[in-house]
Amino acid sequence: MNAQINILIVEDDNDINALLCDVVRSSGYRAQPAYSGTEAILYLQQQRWDMVLLDLMLPGLTGEEVLAKIREQQHVPIIIISAKLEQQTKVDVLRAGADDYITKPFDIEEVSARIDSHLRRMRVLNQPSIAKVLVHKDLALDTEAKQVKVGEMEIAFTAREYAILVLLMSSPKKVFTKANVFESVWHEEFHGDDNTINVHMSNIRSKLAHANPNEEYIETIWGMGYRLA
Repeated sequence: MNAQINILIVEDDNDINALLCDVVRSSGYRAQPAYSGTEAILYLQQQRWDMVLLDLMLPGLTGEEVLAKIREQQHVPIIIISAKLEQQTKVDVLRAGADDYITKPFDIEEVSARIDSHLRRMRVLNQPSIAKVLVHKDLALDTEAKQVKVGEMEIAFTAREYAILVLLMSSPKKVFTKANVFESVWHEEFHGDDNTINVHMSNIRSKLAHANPNEEYIETIWGMGYRLA
């Protein structure tokens, strides 16, 4: 078992929680079950986690409330695993900071693959970078501290939002297609899921606009993709 990879599994159904724990442990990671939103917060306060698998319909605090509390303090990858099928629910939690959304009933191999994909991406992001600080206008991204500032205001991004920003700022003149962005950040083949990219880009722009409403940082090149403005 890889004791250095700790994954918190927040799911109130005992059978599903046990199944997810088995999936995590079979990949060599440490699994910690939690059966309510309140219990999850206690675990989150006790230590740092490498990933959180989070149900939405929980006793105590809801999954949405747990998500909000995590995002106030951490950039840990969060995969929602929920029976809620509504498209708006998926969009809302992605906007709120979730990195992925898997619907129940789920395929065990898919869950395992997505966990590995997110952890692999985090390892890449955590590798030392030659360029310590990337700058565009009054936007500064410190790749060592994983910190983003507009002027003196620090902005909290999800792991995927941060990865997209690093990608754009690393090649400021390049136009990135949606396929470029998806395959570089998700490390999976792009199948034309425009909504996923659109939501993440919208989140990034919204946070940057909140910090400085008078500046445009990312522009859409219609029919092509995105680049720094």
